[in-house]
Amino acid sequence: MRLIENPKLEDWSELLQRPTKTVDDIEAIVNQVFEDIRSNGDTAVAKYTSKFDNVDLESNSVSKAEIENAIKAVTEELKEAIQLAKSNIERFHKAQRTEKVSLSTMDGVECWQEKRPIQKVGLYIPGGTAPLFSTVLMLAIPAQIANCNEIVLCTPPNKEGKIANEILYAAQLCGLTKIVKVGGIQAIAGLTFGTESIPQVYKIFGPGNQYVTVAKQLATKYGVAIDMPAGPSELLVMADESANAAYVASDLLSQAEHGSDSQVILVTTSKSFAENVSEEVHTQLAELPRKEMASDAIKNSKSIVVSDFETALDLIDAYGPEHFIVATKNDDYFVENIGNAGSVFIGNYTPESAGDYASGTNHTLPTNGFSKAYSGVNLDSFQKSMTFQKISQAGIKNIGNAIELMAEAEGLQAHKNAVTLRLKDLES
Repeated sequence: MRLIENPKLEDWSELLQRPTKTVDDIEAIVNQVFEDIRSNGDTAVAKYTSKFDNVDLESNSVSKAEIENAIKAVTEELKEAIQLAKSNIERFHKAQRTEKVSLSTMDGVECWQEKRPIQKVGLYIPGGTAPLFSTVLMLAIPAQIANCNEIVLCTPPNKEGKIANEILYAAQLCGLTKIVKVGGIQAIAGLTFGTESIPQVYKIFGPGNQYVTVAKQLATKYGVAIDMPAGPSELLVMADESANAAYVASDLLSQAEHGSDSQVILVTTSKSFAENVSEEVHTQLAELPRKEMASDAIKNSKSIVVSDFETALDLIDAYGPEHFIVATKNDDYFVENIGNAGSVFIGNYTPESAGDYASGTNHTLPTNGFSKAYSGVNLDSFQKSMTFQKISQAGIKNIGNAIELMAEAEGLQAHKNAVTLRLKDLES
């Protein structure tokens, strides 16, 4: 990891850049795939599945037999672990339910707000080098709690045309029945326009590589909402000499192994600690099965030494990490003052892996600095807040004159007339 000591404020922007391609670099191919699938449906989907996933499928749909075989193939120990994670995720997301908000703003004027589910949602589950069956839990559980009517899961097939057994087990555990063997840009395009085998949805959820991220952003141009522009994984650790260097190194590597385009950053007030962590990273990296990929990510990563906690906090907020671990002699300072982070992990015994799998919080989080404005996926992500109002005869008398005056001042006579007619009828 590259070591940077006390960088100047004017250099922070360049220092904190993500190692991602620009949209211009990949937008052309995404547009091409979208237009093809919009025009040719499943024929185009099959073409791109063959091109990008190197497999030709007879059918995109996962059969009941495939699900049954997958359930048998998953070990009992792993089933128990997945069930434990499911239980914690369910408990945390059920606790996010809110009651109807109702209020009489004045005599005769009643207003209220209720949550209603998004009726049709698409869940994208990355496959690639690491099939993320944990993401099935993170997306399907709140979708079910929110009572979404139609839930479609898309995930890329492997070269044998199969879906990872663990993904299928997690999907059936969460009650999902519509599972489609489609990944990448073609999956997002299929969910956007609808094809013979992929239902069109109102909102698309799930992380992915940079191509998937751009595809999701393009989907919004066609009236489909997205959870967030979630791209390659990233982690920032704030630690000082009171932390455990081996733990910090293991956390950095846990994100680095996601992919070559991942980024991890250590911020610390101790140069010697940064050097200790770097040594630990080198030692632990040698033992990892995915060390080549993690090594590429480490090349994009850095250790930044600053003079004090105040400077560290400003730098962290400027970066806006997806995952933020704090392990210092004064964790509360960061917990109470952090403004931009997708999810926060506190203390020596709270690895980021806990949030990825089983603590109960959601691991679908904003990357690329979007934590400055976006929340991670939660129960509200699968719902809409609808407002209602009901006005009585007394209420329209109380509020009517104010509406008339405001409408006339804005030059909207029809708005005024809609009130005036009612008031005249009541007077007569």
